[in-house]
Formats: sequence, C-alpha cells, structure tokens
Amino acid sequence: MEYLLIFIAAIFVNNVVLSQFLGICPFLGVSKKIDTAMGMGAAVTFVLTLATIVTYLIQIYVLDPFGLQYMQTLAFILVIAALVQMVEIILKKASPALYQALGIFLPLITTNCCVLGVAILVIQKDYNLLQSVDYAVATGIGFALALVIFAGIREQLALVKIPKGMQGMSVVLVTASLLALAFMGFSGLEGGLRTLFGLD
Repeated sequence: MEYLLIFIAAIFVNNVVLSQFLGICPFLGVSKKIDTAMGMGAAVTFVLTLATIVTYLIQIYVLDPFGLQYMQTLAFILVIAALVQMVEIILKKASPALYQALGIFLPLITTNCCVLGVAILVIQKDYNLLQSVDYAVATGIGFALALVIFAGIREQLALVKIPKGMQGMSVVLVTASLLALAFMGFSGLEGGLRTLFGLD
C-alpha cells in the first residue's frame, strides 16, 4: 500500500512540474502540440526511471562506502548526461519521426532539473530501490500528464481570439498557473489515503 501512496502522491499531490516547479523549460517549450508532449513525456519518464536506478546504485555502492557524498551532484549529472545521449541514439534509429519532432528539446532532458531533482530526492527521502523506482516512474507519469494537459489547452488557445495584451507567453504563464492551482486540489489526497488505510 505504501508503494501505491508514493505513486499517487508523486503524480497528483507533489506533481514535479506543477507543485515542485522542476522541469519548467520543457514544460513551456514542448507543450504546443499533444503528440510532441507525449513523446517528450515518454522520453523523460524513461530517462528518469533509468537515471534513478543507476544513480541510486552509485550512491549506495560507490559514494556512501567511500565517503564521497559530496560528489553526488557531479556524479549524478554525468550519469544523466550519458543516459540522455543513449536515449538520443536509440530514438534516432528506432523512431526518426519522433527524433525530428523533438529536435532541440531532446538535449533539454540533460539539463532538465526534474531528472536530477528526482535522483537526489529519493536519496534524501531514504527510499529503498523499489520505492525509488516507484517514485521515479510516477514522477515521469506526472510530468507527462501535466505536459499533455497543458499541450491540449494550448492547442485550444490557438483556435480562439486572445486579447492583444495577453498573446504569446503571457497567456501561457497564466494558463500554467491556473493548472497548478487546479492540481493543488489534490493536496489533501495523500493524507486522506494514509488515514483511510491506517498508515499514519
């Protein structure tokens, strides 16, 4: 049940983009079309899960035993950069259309603070490997969900007449803030579920 609560909380309650404000660059940059948003969401979820597993193992079996915890951020950034390069090569061969659609935004995963943030958060939260994977997958799904919803809204906004003062990035930021407010409605969900299942 603990795994289910971590999963639900990471998607809705502590959404990485709308509650923790990590991964804003791709959230604003790749959210013009639903197809691109879904591709980016899938790529981030894959990299996030893989990066969390690898960085967790590096932390537990390399950094902690040798007292190199101060190297955590640097080591994690190097691992994430290598994984993104691997995903880029795989996408180029497996799905050239998606690779072309993502274009410049694929390298953004390397500098996406969402990936690094999750890798560090699972260590800070003292999760075991299974909990870390659960949290990473759920965070990736939450990121993809926020991206796809936002892309859908932006596609609809492109069809309506927007006042001149609100055109461009203004309406995008107002829409993002309203979406974040909507997700705040889930804030009591985790506590309610913990009480319901007697996990407090």
